[in-house]
Amino acid sequence: MQPETFGFFDKVYEVAKQIPYGRVTSYGAIAKYLGAARSARMVGYAMNGSHGKDVPAHRVVNRKGLLTGKHHFDGTNLMQQLLESEGIKVIDNQIQNFEKVFWEPSNKL
Repeated sequence: MQPETFGFFDKVYEVAKQIPYGRVTSYGAIAKYLGAARSARMVGYAMNGSHGKDVPAHRVVNRKGLLTGKHHFDGTNLMQQLLESEGIKVIDNQIQNFEKVFWEPSNKL
């Protein structure tokens, strides 16, 4: 990866660390906040590499509230378990009341 990719990843991690307990955001919302609206996939790559960086990657989901990154967590349902421990209801890999628990970085930071 290019050095600028690592800089972008660090910016992604800083935004993700701001997501409040019991809330979620999307890959695209983080990308948009960072001025790279078409880089949702790169945000996903950053989340995949966030293990050991004290980043709450479980709070980042796709734009429809689906747990698309769950296979990057140890254990079969760890992402869902972490979200549910924060009071977020998940059924069939879908966050319930998504609009209510969604955190928009552009409005909050």
